[in-house]
Amino acid sequence: MAKISSVADLMKLQADSKAKAAAKKDKIVVNVSLATCSIASGGKVVLEAMKDEAAKQGVSNVEYMQSGCMTYCHSEPTVVVTLPGKDPVCFGKLDEKGARELVQKYLKNGEVTGTVIPVNYNRVEF
Repeated sequence: MAKISSVADLMKLQADSKAKAAAKKDKIVVNVSLATCSIASGGKVVLEAMKDEAAKQGVSNVEYMQSGCMTYCHSEPTVVVTLPGKDPVCFGKLDEKGARELVQKYLKNGEVTGTVIPVNYNRVEF
C-alpha cells in the first residue's frame, strides 16, 4: 500500500474502497475459518465441499475467503456467510454433508439451516 501523504491520497483511498465494496454488493461472501482447530476438525473439507456444491447448484456469485481463528473452537469448523444486503450469519459444527446443505438451502434460497452461532457483528460501512 502506498504512503498517504495528502488529503487527496486519502480521498482516493476512500473512493477505491467504496468501489471495491460496491463490486461485492451482489456477491455472496463465504468466510471459512482455517485456523489450526478448524483444519483439525475438517475445515478444508468443508471449504472444498462448499465450492463443489456451489458449482453443481449453479451458484456462481460466491467469493470465498479464508480466515484465521474466529474464537469459536467449540463449534469448528465455522463458516460466516454474508448474502447480498443481509447481515453475516455464522454457522458452526459443519461437516461435508452440512456444508453441501448450507449451499443448497442458505446460499441458494436464503433458508437458514444447521447450527447458527449467535454473533454480534459491529458493521462498519463506508
